[in-house]
Amino acid sequence: MITATIPSPANGVWHIGPFPLRGYALCIILGIVVAIWIGEKRWQARGGTLGEVQDVALWAVPFGLVGARLYHVATDWEKYFGSDGSPVDALYVWHGGLGIWGGVGLGAVGAWIGARRKGIRLLPMLDALAPGVLVAQAIGRWGNWFNQELYGRPTDLPWGLEIDEDHWQCLVDGVQTSGKYCGTAFGGPYADGTVFHPTYLYECLWNLAAFALIIWLERRYRLGHGRVMAVYVMAYTLGRGWIEYIRVDNVQLEDVLGLRFNVWTSIVLFVLAAAYFVWSLRNRPGREEDVYVDGRATTPDEVAEDTRPASDL
Repeated sequence: MITATIPSPANGVWHIGPFPLRGYALCIILGIVVAIWIGEKRWQARGGTLGEVQDVALWAVPFGLVGARLYHVATDWEKYFGSDGSPVDALYVWHGGLGIWGGVGLGAVGAWIGARRKGIRLLPMLDALAPGVLVAQAIGRWGNWFNQELYGRPTDLPWGLEIDEDHWQCLVDGVQTSGKYCGTAFGGPYADGTVFHPTYLYECLWNLAAFALIIWLERRYRLGHGRVMAVYVMAYTLGRGWIEYIRVDNVQLEDVLGLRFNVWTSIVLFVLAAAYFVWSLRNRPGREEDVYVDGRATTPDEVAEDTRPASDL
């Protein structure tokens, strides 16, 4: 018997005059700000200069957002280009729909461009950024709570998530259906009072735990040469793999050799990251002595003069 539930917000958009203020966008923006803040502190601790993470982020963030949207549209293309879809809706990012691996992939391209322009080695920069990205993802997942999307299957657990009927998703006669047609009066499986797995919360907690694990591993073993980034990929994909099986969205992607497309993506990326980690450990042990291409390094005096102290966060 359900004794408590997690309510969904009655409204995810607030208007300041004619301008809409969306909870989803606020979560994404806050996540980016926190990731840059963490990245700056970590970059300074690696021997970098304050402000360089922000410079790289000017390239990485736009590339990442475009990549995340492209990945989402590509893996949910029927929603936009199917018989009942609207291609214009693919531009409405504020309605939700950002695929993390598209964001990481194109975001890394943007980071490479920004790092190259600054004479920065890419791998130590990625190692500095990776843990903060996990925290950004944890914060960004609350945007799904505001949009009442990407939740899981019905549950009787005490932390079940309440979802408005207009946001219900289900299978009716083998076809994914949304909204009121999931109600019992329309042949759907959901009864009044149904609550769902809060998968956004599961992923948020998993990401924060992975962040703590990476920080501990880095301090314990002084990871370098892209191995922090590799651990990030492995840790995140492990969590994403099992969370995918709880979700009820994108059912058209389930029938890929018996696994959901995003599960296959997680498996492939985990294997590639693990292989790189082993190769790097054997061929490039230790950590980079210099994070700059031209050999310049931030001196202790320069760090001391900085207004924000370095940290090994």
